[in-house]
Amino acid sequence: MPTLNPVIVIPARLAATRLPNKPLADIHGEPMIVHVWRRAVAAAIGPVVVACGEQIIADAVIKAGGNAVLTKPDHPSGSDRVFEALELFDPEHNFDAVINVQGDLPAIAPAIIRNVFTPLENPDVDISTLVVEITDDSERHNPNVVKAVVSLAEGQRVGRAVYFSRAAVPTGDGPLYHHIGLYGYRRASLERFVTLPQGVLEQREKLEQLRALENGMRIDAVLVETVPLGVDTQADLEKARQILSRLH
Repeated sequence: MPTLNPVIVIPARLAATRLPNKPLADIHGEPMIVHVWRRAVAAAIGPVVVACGEQIIADAVIKAGGNAVLTKPDHPSGSDRVFEALELFDPEHNFDAVINVQGDLPAIAPAIIRNVFTPLENPDVDISTLVVEITDDSERHNPNVVKAVVSLAEGQRVGRAVYFSRAAVPTGDGPLYHHIGLYGYRRASLERFVTLPQGVLEQREKLEQLRALENGMRIDAVLVETVPLGVDTQADLEKARQILSRLH
């Protein structure tokens, strides 16, 4: 099988209910989106482009030396923004895989970004993602913690995802897995995904990835050790500042 040639795309837009202008939030003198871009570059698996909903985000990334493309501000999902950015950045289709890294993960370890790419080495896999074993009981029944039902035998690191839910599934003895919303796509799979109508289960669970499963696409997940800090609130931003001050 030929080696895949990936590009990393980071979608970013200003609209955020809990932390307005989130991508531009200052962390040690630089906007948060620039920190995310640097971590993605450090993953060293391909070029990195920021898919910007607004020009001011693109300006911040370009000023730091990064690649940015301006996308429509009103995309219904991050996947749609990633696809538009990919087409703008690479109209010749030189890149046949894309890693979608969320723009609110300023302290993400580059190794985690590399991990999400691993399952795509299997030609049967359309989409790849990440999971972490749940160890905090409060997360089991928290609907904001999305659970991935993954076929993972003991000792396995990569398994097939058969469902995602806000409920504590599956039942019975064994671990539950917290889904981390980073994705790798074959380019053809992303191209197909963004043309599909919303699925019944997707609308019910409010989970976009169920659209892929409802349409017979294969998602494999990699088991990793930690959940990267996502910045949604001012308190999260302070945590990110503390983490990054230790890393510098």
